[in-house]
Amino acid sequence: MGGNVTYGSYLRLKQLLACQQPQTGEHDELLFVILHQTMELWMKQLIHEIGAAQNEVRGGNLVPAYKHMARVSRIQAVMTQAWDILATMTPADYLNFRSLLGSSSGFQSAQFRALEYKLGLKDAQHLRYQEQGSDEYRMLEDALNAPSLYDDVLVQLTKAGFSIPKDILERDRRLAYEPNEAVEEAWLKVYRDTQTYWPLYQLAEKLIDLDDAMLTWRHKHVLTVERIIGRKRGTGGTEGVGYLQQTLSRRAFPEIWSLRTKL
Repeated sequence: MGGNVTYGSYLRLKQLLACQQPQTGEHDELLFVILHQTMELWMKQLIHEIGAAQNEVRGGNLVPAYKHMARVSRIQAVMTQAWDILATMTPADYLNFRSLLGSSSGFQSAQFRALEYKLGLKDAQHLRYQEQGSDEYRMLEDALNAPSLYDDVLVQLTKAGFSIPKDILERDRRLAYEPNEAVEEAWLKVYRDTQTYWPLYQLAEKLIDLDDAMLTWRHKHVLTVERIIGRKRGTGGTEGVGYLQQTLSRRAFPEIWSLRTKL
């Protein structure tokens, strides 16, 4: 079987390159399509890597989880740089085809919401943007109901002897994680004695790398959108820059940020 495999057939390039079908003859529409399709491909890999990291963490294998999480951060950096490519498109260029996007919006990306859910940034309201019964809806619902990466990490903190409140460990998984003083205190102990808790300390640093990279991606997204459409509402009726700026305050792993003030 291997002898009949070619570069093109293995990567299914014919199918892949047929997926870009601009609706106009405008030059920049192809860039717009390719950039967003590429983002979706990278998000597929991010979800894959975070899932692998969760499996390692659940098994108590913290060190192997580092590799998956480091890869996620590298991919996030590439995704952030991609906004610079889109920024070469001027407002006039975008307006030539924007009206044809209709009600479509990146706000509707099921994979991005699943990624957020896996990191603990949960909001069930996003389910309404997917058709009930669809593969996207099921994927998103599964991610909403499942423990996040941070939930799995907190379980490992308890196994290491730290007191994590029962209501945190057994909370409703469909709800966004809320900061907790006891969790912050546990992380403070880790950071005050890194030699004793080195695996957990390194895990925490990998987590904050993910959060940092996500925030950097969001920030660059905001700047790119404002550069192209200003403060106009986004496609699909979204609030555009106004909504995106609100997301910059979100932290997936809040106590790992806040403990730094108390060290």
